[in-house]
Amino acid sequence: MVIGIILVLFLLLDWYVYQGVKTLAVNSSDMVKRWIGVAYWGFTIASIGLLLTLLFVGPAHLGTSFRSFIIIFIFGNLFFKLFFTVILLLEDIVRFGRWLFSLVANPAPSGEGTAIPRAQFVSTIGLALASIPFISMVYGVLIGAHDYRVRKVKIALKNLPKAFEGFKILQLSDIHSGSFTKPELVQKGIDMAIAQNADVIFFTGDLVNNVATEIGEYKRMFASLKAPMGVYSVLGNHDYGDYADWPSISAKRDNLDSLIGIHKEMGWDILMNEHRILKKGNDQIAVLGIENWGAKGSFPKYGKMKEAVKNMEPVSVKLLLSHDPSHWDAQVIPEYGDVDVMFAGHTHGMQFGIEIPGFKWSPVKYMYEQWGGLYQKGKQFLYVNRGFGYIGFPGRIGMPPEITVVELVRA
Repeated sequence: MVIGIILVLFLLLDWYVYQGVKTLAVNSSDMVKRWIGVAYWGFTIASIGLLLTLLFVGPAHLGTSFRSFIIIFIFGNLFFKLFFTVILLLEDIVRFGRWLFSLVANPAPSGEGTAIPRAQFVSTIGLALASIPFISMVYGVLIGAHDYRVRKVKIALKNLPKAFEGFKILQLSDIHSGSFTKPELVQKGIDMAIAQNADVIFFTGDLVNNVATEIGEYKRMFASLKAPMGVYSVLGNHDYGDYADWPSISAKRDNLDSLIGIHKEMGWDILMNEHRILKKGNDQIAVLGIENWGAKGSFPKYGKMKEAVKNMEPVSVKLLLSHDPSHWDAQVIPEYGDVDVMFAGHTHGMQFGIEIPGFKWSPVKYMYEQWGGLYQKGKQFLYVNRGFGYIGFPGRIGMPPEITVVELVRA
């Protein structure tokens, strides 16, 4: 029933857009008009076929490259037609108004107004404007998906030990290795991260989409990430396999155990509701890491802060790795005022947005107050990494993949 409604809506949208497309060829030969119709409806049939494939076969059973192709094809087609529809609707409103005016001002003997033809130039403008989101999607997939950017920020802490002045932290988040199709481009991002020469590396969750084996050949590549004071990681909501079908509970648990083992094999110290002490001379700071803890939607609360701080020796600075930024407002701020900086990811900046000096926007802001960059409340800080990889839409538009470098300085 639902699929039938979706198909009907698709066809109605296609029929309406086709009325505007036909206007572009109003002065062309019959053969040109015929080929335009064949091409248009052929594209539509292909889109419907791919949509049905996605719905009945399921994304998990399609190859990564083919799944990405389907998503680009369907959404590119949909966005193009939606934008074109907006232009056509505006024109039709004007045409309807003119028709009513002609009916009142110059009534025809039959009582009907004179039909107002669709303007060819409006359809041309609509076609041009509707092409912008399609071109943006293509750019986002071919270039934006791996257009890695290094973002550098400084955080001033009054209680930072002298030995940690200028301490450099590299943060990566949301790798989603199951989405990658071009290892050589991923390696480019890893090389950029290594070149930062950080003192320590933090990874804040979502190494895979669902299954531990997705890491595949990328395991060796990410294992090359090293830092003098170690690489520390935590789990994200996708790492638990909650969005995949499992033959049994034990199979799901085995998958999680395998993923945790992969972190360790790569040389990453995965923090499962626990902490580590980093020492430089006589000075020391703490790194805490918890399992996923989300305060939005139905995201699970696996994390246990009480266990992470258990038996912790006195330190002047505490750094927390927690995948979901909603954890900051929901629990860290009200209950753990001694956490100086929290590092999170999860939002991806929705892989779409606008960021220019003095202004940033992404649709994800309507769900997450803190969705990308540095935030401060009182003496506590939160940094939300926009993600290294991608999921769903196989690209990024205006929200490039991020490699974060945070430098701690004394206030």
